[in-house]
Amino acid sequence: MHVPSSPLHPERRRLRWLLALPKFGMILLMAALFALLWLLQHSEKEEQRNILIKDVLWLEQNLRFHLEGNRDLLQQLAVDMVSPQERDRLFRVRSTHLLKNSPEISQISWLDPLGRPLASLPGYEANEEQRRIAEHRARAFEITRKLGKPTYSEPYTNSARESQVDLLVPIYDEAHLIGMLLASYPLNDLLTNQVPWWFTEKYKVEIVDDNDTLYATKTHLEGVNADSYQIPFEPPGHGLRLKVSNYPNDQGILQRLLTASILLLAGGVFWSLWLVRDLMQKSSRAEQALRAEHAFRAAMEDSLTVGMRARDLNGRVIYVNPAFCKMTGFSAEELVDHEPPMPYWAPEHLDDTQAMHQAVMAGLAPSDGFEITFMRKNGERFRALVYEAKLIDGNGRHTGWMASVLDITERERAEELARQQQEQLQFTARLVTLGEMASTLAHELNQPLAAIASYNTGCLNLLNNDNLSCAELKPALEKIGVQAQRAGKIIRRVHDFVRKSEPKRAPCALGEVIDDCLGFVEPEARKRQIRIEASIPDLPLLPADRLMLEQVLLNLMRNAMDAMCETPLPHRLLRLNARIDGSEVRVSVSDNGCGIAAEIKDKLYTAFFTTKQEGMGVGLSICRSIIEFHRGRLWAENNPDSPTGSGTLFIFTLPLEST
Repeated sequence: MHVPSSPLHPERRRLRWLLALPKFGMILLMAALFALLWLLQHSEKEEQRNILIKDVLWLEQNLRFHLEGNRDLLQQLAVDMVSPQERDRLFRVRSTHLLKNSPEISQISWLDPLGRPLASLPGYEANEEQRRIAEHRARAFEITRKLGKPTYSEPYTNSARESQVDLLVPIYDEAHLIGMLLASYPLNDLLTNQVPWWFTEKYKVEIVDDNDTLYATKTHLEGVNADSYQIPFEPPGHGLRLKVSNYPNDQGILQRLLTASILLLAGGVFWSLWLVRDLMQKSSRAEQALRAEHAFRAAMEDSLTVGMRARDLNGRVIYVNPAFCKMTGFSAEELVDHEPPMPYWAPEHLDDTQAMHQAVMAGLAPSDGFEITFMRKNGERFRALVYEAKLIDGNGRHTGWMASVLDITERERAEELARQQQEQLQFTARLVTLGEMASTLAHELNQPLAAIASYNTGCLNLLNNDNLSCAELKPALEKIGVQAQRAGKIIRRVHDFVRKSEPKRAPCALGEVIDDCLGFVEPEARKRQIRIEASIPDLPLLPADRLMLEQVLLNLMRNAMDAMCETPLPHRLLRLNARIDGSEVRVSVSDNGCGIAAEIKDKLYTAFFTTKQEGMGVGLSICRSIIEFHRGRLWAENNPDSPTGSGTLFIFTLPLEST
């Protein structure tokens, strides 16, 4: 006779599920841990790569600025050596000074129009090696003579068996070549003197060519990681590249040890679960339920980082978890059964805290939580985010309120730090923009200063006339005043633009902002032969930060001028328009340049993405952040009115709302 098997007891089935769930949870936890390790490793590699690229760009810029500074000094010396009476003295005095302040330069020579050395500091003895070097320099000499401007030679091996390059600067008397200055740069000495020590503590620096031929190196340790970055070394050019590589690290071993530890821990946990299962099967059902409940509550209390606080309907504290005690500094014995006012309430915020307490007791607490200032036992204040919910007992009765408390002090500090870093990045971008326009601004400022000097000389000449009248001096003095005001206005614009200040929205005249920006870019536009058309009607005052808007307009106008570098001269036109469109002001900057390729439109506002060789890739990203800070929008379109069939139209809007 077949006897059907009795079904499993509900408690036993429940026990099996309780034992299976932790195993399943551990499997998910292990998968999550391995995924987290992979993500951390990937994120760390990406971060190291970004840091490497930024450091390489900094090093290349530092070397380039230094080499260009030495070139400018030699060019100035070449200009001053036109006078035959002072040539020898000027050459020796200034060359000695330059060698002293630029130890990476091994030698400075003065060559005649045929390339023969007339003088050299320090001197050298003619030998077979020097004749070989002279033949190499003759090729560079001929190239410089044909080009008529400073050039660098190709790298070659000097008498010390080191790679070096030469900078040749022609000396002209009107249109006649009367000689040439030559400065020698051993590449190893250049790296030794211009790469800071802390940089080689992190990276290995090399100068190579396109075939990866090594010319110079500076390193702190032997052996390099596979992660490296190369950038063209301009100047001196000729295919030379800066190659910077990371040093090897032992983090891979630590990660493997961590993975092995996790595996061992998982095995131990699974083994412990098996023992617990065997133990629970031998215990009584009531004891099993009691122990499970106790273990669950203890584990939850000890593992939570969120503070939990329970109060009855009268506001008396009936429960606090360890996280809340750690947060406030008070023990559970000091808080349980305590009635308002609580010891962790800040005295200076007592009225506000009491009012929020009454709102919670009345069931009027915000559903999305509220922020409040609490006080630790040591007197330190901290900001807390509190969520209140009803406390329901086993019979479904409302017996009090349960609150979860988060310490958000560090989060607010991080948000403030991020805001300050964004402001610093905007300030740095303004300095970079001003640095790129420095030569043009210097030329613009030189015009009123030269006019002032000219009028002043005229006045002095008039004063030598015995029949001088005041009426003759008045026009010249008035012109001096006009030119001085013009120079002062240029200096004021520069000072206002680079001044570091907190973002502040205040009533702002957009027309005046545009006039100041045009004052900045007009000298550079004239230099590039670009016409500017501005159509700015009378606009109401806008609630905006003046310096931020100047930064946006300057960046957009300079991008437009850069885009038209290859545009034919008749079509080099930059248009700037502003008009009221409903409840906002619409400002557009258009050009007839090369336009924006479709594949990079989505990357325009990505930080550190740029299509310029010397660009930083932060301009448009900062512009969009500034416009969004003013509750506006920034976007780009193809220029439909461009006569070249290409061109870009950048548009941003600003609301007309009052502050």
